[in-house]
This record gives sequence, structure tokens and C-alpha cells, in this order.
Amino acid sequence: MDSQRNILLIALALVSFLLFQKWQVAQNPAPTAVEQTQSSSSVPAAPPGSDEFEPVSTQDVAGKIVTVKTDVLTLAINTVGGDVISAKLNQYSKELNSAQPFELLKKNSDFQFIAQSGLIGPQGIDKRDGRPTYQVAQNNYQLADGQDEVRVPLTYQANGITYTKTFTLKRNSYAIDVDFNVNNQSGQNAAVGMYAHLRQTLEASGSSFAMSTYHGGAYSTEETRYKKFSFSDMKDHALNETLNNGQGWAAMIQHYFAAAWIPRQAPDTKLFSRVMTNRNIGDIGIREPNRIIASGESTDFDATLWVGPKLQDQMAATAPNLDLVVDYGWLWFIAKPLHSLLSFIQGIVSNWGIAIICLTFIVRGVMYPLTKAQYTSMAKMRMLQPKLQAMRERIGDDRQRMSQEMMALYKSEKVNPLGGCFPILLQMPIFISLYWALMESVELRHQPFFGWIHDLSAQDPYYILPLLMGASMFMLQKMSPTTVTDPMQQKIMTFMPVAFTVFFLFFPSGLVLYWLVSNIVTLIQQMVIYKSLEKKGLHSKK
Repeated sequence: MDSQRNILLIALALVSFLLFQKWQVAQNPAPTAVEQTQSSSSVPAAPPGSDEFEPVSTQDVAGKIVTVKTDVLTLAINTVGGDVISAKLNQYSKELNSAQPFELLKKNSDFQFIAQSGLIGPQGIDKRDGRPTYQVAQNNYQLADGQDEVRVPLTYQANGITYTKTFTLKRNSYAIDVDFNVNNQSGQNAAVGMYAHLRQTLEASGSSFAMSTYHGGAYSTEETRYKKFSFSDMKDHALNETLNNGQGWAAMIQHYFAAAWIPRQAPDTKLFSRVMTNRNIGDIGIREPNRIIASGESTDFDATLWVGPKLQDQMAATAPNLDLVVDYGWLWFIAKPLHSLLSFIQGIVSNWGIAIICLTFIVRGVMYPLTKAQYTSMAKMRMLQPKLQAMRERIGDDRQRMSQEMMALYKSEKVNPLGGCFPILLQMPIFISLYWALMESVELRHQPFFGWIHDLSAQDPYYILPLLMGASMFMLQKMSPTTVTDPMQQKIMTFMPVAFTVFFLFFPSGLVLYWLVSNIVTLIQQMVIYKSLEKKGLHSKK
């Protein structure tokens, strides 16, 4: 197999890969309307076996808004229910060069993505007829210079029981500790349980052909380290998993960002989901079992809310397997080390574009033995072409005899006819892994390279990199000798750089930069290898 057939193989593999990604998205569409099968409420319907887990009123009640600001987060908390109705990421802009921060959690007339939590059960305060309105000492909290954390206590009293919901935000952290303290002075036992869920409008993800990113739910249990649970999954059936030792989480994820509720060592915690059709809303979350609190005693219910970018190190430190929301696909074992290497290089060069170039040189350097084996095999195959042509003329249409004599010739000449194919097949997982490593890296979001490239996660605004990539691919094709004589195959080969250029017009510029530099390095390697082969008398030009 010669180099131009290898180019065709790459093209077919790449197109198949992209079509497969689109097929996955098509198989899991975000529904815009679903059949009503569950009751509408602000608290999820009961998991099996929890009769006291009742829904509450669907009416949204306006309360006082408490603003909490740290170095990385700005939260808006509604005193009705203590819901987080807005979470702005202070270090991530809404759009490139925008002064407005990106708002992950938000609530308006057209869309909502909020984090709700509360207390249910016989003495719970989230009831069918309404939710509690907490009291708060002040309307604004801010992490001051020199402080490591800021605490926001919300209190509510009813029937001799004091309920205190406390948010604790730490410096440089997207993990928010949420603690419910129930102090029972009622004179009798109280049964209370905690729930926490993420609520989001069921909308389409809006991914493009080159950017087929997932938008939906996900969860983790002791047995299942990471599993997606899409909006259509929520529509088809309710999530119902039990955490035996309390280790797991439920999340809503999207490109670059995620929100998740994580219980803290609560055995028999349920993971649940629900769809409310009349409002086109889906919930996914956690429900801890009720606890009996004797009169005169108090009990704490603890959970952590992650709301922020997909930063793998911080997420892994927050909860086991939470970093897996950075979805590298089935080639994660290649993509994750590549991302770690890319981050390491960026820490040295301080520019993600330069880091991509350095990574390209490293990858191509490691793959150089495969590249050399590929071109050497191609050269040997070209040397056998005259003998193969004479064999065809002599044998004619006897395919069985032709196959036998060809194999005998390959064996006597010590040539592997697939020697040029295997290296390129081994290179494809590297490319696909890099595709996901660059696509899933929030670190590349809004990061400039130089000149006109202001965002390596977005397509080149002037299409200069894709055009240069197409030109480099055309040069690489022209430099590669070929034995292709079929006119149709020749036309396909000639068209391939054009087709690739069209594909890469819509790819993130960071990925196009990798492919362009890879082509340039391959051109250099090809010239070096051909000079070496010429000295051995193996290389012959067209």
C-alpha cells in the first residue's frame, strides 16, 4: 500500500469517526417535548420505597437574593429554598474578549439551570404546599483578602426545630460545601432526610459537525465509575441507583463545564432523575435516607456542589471519578496522558499554541520508527512493481495462482505487503486521542496563539490555518511516489487535500495547528527517509 492510498485510508477513517460522533448525538437527542408520566414539582418524585418523598408546589416564589463572591465564583442564592439560581465563573469570560463572566447556573424566562437542595420527610421543611423562606443576616458576602473561606448561613425555625443551611466557599475552589444542621428542641423525635438535584431546561446541545460535544446528565456509583444519562434517557426511564457506602455523584455536564451534587459518606443514598413535561425541565440528583433526630439533639447532612470548569485535578480531589466528566472516549488511556503532557509543556512555554507545536514534535518523534517502516515498505513494494506487472501478464485472470505466486514473491523478497498500512493504522488512535484531548481541554478555551488566532478552541476566523494545512497535505501528496494507475483513484487522491481543507475549516484552530505542524514534520521526515533510501538504492521517483 503506497502513501497516497494511506492518505485515502486516513480520510475514510476520519470521516467515519466524525460521522460516528454525529450518530451518537443523533441517538441521544435532547427532547423538546415528552409525554407526561410524572408529577410536576420543585422536589423530585419519590424513589421506589420512599413514600414520604412528596412533591411540592410548582409555583416559583420570589425571595430575597443573597450574593456571594469569591475569587472564582459569584453565586446568587434565593432565600426561598436556598437554591443557587446563578453561578458566574469569574475567571472565564462569557465570550472572547467579553467583560462579562460565563454564567453556568442561571434562571430566566426562557431557560434555567439551577442547583436545588432541601430537607424532606415527616419533619422536613420542603413540603407539598411550599418551601421554606430562610432568614439571612446580610444580603452580600465576599471572600476578603487573607480569608481562605466564606460561610453563608441561612436559618429557618418551625415547630421547635431550627434548620440551618450553610454554604461554605473556599478560595480558588469550585467545590461548595452545603451543610444542613437540624437542631431538634421540639420535645419529640424528628425524621428528616436531605435531597439535592440539578434542574435544567431540556434543550438541544447545538453541537456542530466538527464539535459533537455531549450535553446532558451523568452519574457515578461504586460499580459504575462514569456513565452518561442523557435527557432522552431521563425521558425514557427514571434513574434509580443506590450508593451502598455513599460514594458517587450526579451531574449535568456540557462542553468545558459541569455541575454535580456529591453526597458525603451517606450510605444508601439514592441517585434519581425526573422529567417535568409541562415545564420541559429535567432533574438529576441525590436523596439521602431519613434520619431519626431525638429531641435535644442535632444532626448534620452534608453534600458538596461542584459548579465550574472541567479541571481534572481539582475534580479528582473533590470526588472519586468526578474528573471522568472530561470525556476522552474509549481512547482515554491515550488522550489523558497526552493532555497531561500538553499541560506540562504549557507550564514551561506559557503558550498553549506553542505547547501544541512542541507536543506535535514529540508525538511525531516517537512515531518516527513507524513512519520510517512505512516508507521503507512502500519503497520495497515499488521495486517489485515490474515483477508483479510481468506476473499479471503471464498468469492472466487466474486469481488463485496469481495470489499464490505473489505471496511467494513477497516471501522470497522479504516484503510485507501490509507494512505501509499498519503504521498508518497505528497513527489513527493518536490523532483521535489528540482530537478529544484538545476538544475537551477547557484550558484552551479563549487562549490565544499569536496574530489572528485569539482562541485555540474556536475555528480560525480567516481560515488561514486550514488553507495552510491543505497546502501542506498537497505537498506531502506530491512528494510521495505512487503506483496508482486507475484514473478514478487518481482523481480521489487529487481531491483529498481539498476535502480535508473543507473539513478543517470548522475544526478548532488548536487541532488544525497540530495537523499542520504534523504535516510539516512529516514532510521533513519524508525527505530524510528518502535520502537514506536512495543511498540504499530503494527509492525511485515517479
